[in-house]
Amino acid sequence: MLSKIRTLKNHQGFMRYFKNTSWLFGEKILRMVVGLFVGIWVARYLGPEQFGIFSYAQSFVGLFAAIATLGLDGIVVRELVKDENRTGELIGTAFWLKLIGAFLVLIILAIAVNFTSNDSYTNALVFIIASATIFQSFNVVDMFFQAKVLSKFVVYANIISLFVSSIVKVVLILNEASLVSFAWVVLFDSFVLAMGFLYFYLKNSTLSIKHLKFNKSTAVDLLKDSWPLILSGIVISIYMKIDQVMIKEMLNAEAVGQYAAAVRLSEAWYFIPMVISASLFPAIINAKKQSKALYYERLQKLYDLMVWLAIAIAIPMTFLSDWVINLLYGEAYHEAGGVLIVHIWAGVFVFLTVASGHFLIAENMIMKAFYRNALAVFFNIVLNIVLIAEYGIKGAAIATLISWIISGYIYDFLDKKIRFMFVQKTKSLIGYRAYLFLKHRKS
Repeated sequence: MLSKIRTLKNHQGFMRYFKNTSWLFGEKILRMVVGLFVGIWVARYLGPEQFGIFSYAQSFVGLFAAIATLGLDGIVVRELVKDENRTGELIGTAFWLKLIGAFLVLIILAIAVNFTSNDSYTNALVFIIASATIFQSFNVVDMFFQAKVLSKFVVYANIISLFVSSIVKVVLILNEASLVSFAWVVLFDSFVLAMGFLYFYLKNSTLSIKHLKFNKSTAVDLLKDSWPLILSGIVISIYMKIDQVMIKEMLNAEAVGQYAAAVRLSEAWYFIPMVISASLFPAIINAKKQSKALYYERLQKLYDLMVWLAIAIAIPMTFLSDWVINLLYGEAYHEAGGVLIVHIWAGVFVFLTVASGHFLIAENMIMKAFYRNALAVFFNIVLNIVLIAEYGIKGAAIATLISWIISGYIYDFLDKKIRFMFVQKTKSLIGYRAYLFLKHRKS
């Protein structure tokens, strides 16, 4: 074991990716701890009803927010890894495309709110929060540093934004601010993060702003590759947020607050597969250049890691859910415990879905990501209609769990071209490789 550790420490490629992943993990863990602490304080301060309205507004914006990204993130990182000489045109073109996408989101929202039962106050919250997508165009800097495996600069920007945001929220709570003030903080957060990205890019890149130019042919090429991801992103956004929107329409704002409290705790862990997959994405692509055997071996190891991490989170949260909710949110959120018991297990299939999504991008099977997510959304909406009416907010959690199983696991079996992924994921779920390891140790 010590010999292997020494070998890995001397392996430049491994250490490069390990340090990059460590930076990302450190930032996300800090964000989870600080964000949860402040977020829970906000939830306790607002109470279930106002927190429900706030969560609903964020969820409603979330239904359309994927349009602003235009599915470009993974595609741009892939192209930057392939050809560093195109960095200026790729980053510049992606920025302008994302900015156009952000304004498109605002136009769509202006139409969509007319089909809801929202009052003018709730709609005001929606548009304030939605305006943050304009500044999210600056996350093209994140793509640049991902491709360079230099995520520490992204971490710096995120930490600055996190602490500024947290201080502002605490000040608002201490001064008994209104709900709309917290919506303005969402917009302010996005602005601070954008300025942080811009600062670290200018400081650490040899390319100046004038080199980041929009290229029409590059834009067309990127959109040709990314349009399935746009559709998939929209579907995922609906998938992740429709439950809270439906709870508001079918029940009330307080029920949304109860449900959102549990979901915030459950989804707080979703950064883990995103960080690991994003950081290892370049390494997985490079493995394909060496051999298919190494490529699939790394993919299997990634699935194994995803499953065991998710289970390690789900088991204690299952037994401690009521205690955790009462400790963090207080007795006012007493219904959230039952939701958390169910919702936390969706994480197993969320982790697998995120990991396999990067494989689909690498193999240019982007439409399959859309198909599986569309199938899951269909089941999620249908199940929500039935189960929310029957079981309330716990029914929404059951619908989420079933739909993630369909998306992250069952769909692979239904598609012949990626059925091998179903086999790989099954091995991870049943601990097959752990069994082989223990068997080998005994022999």
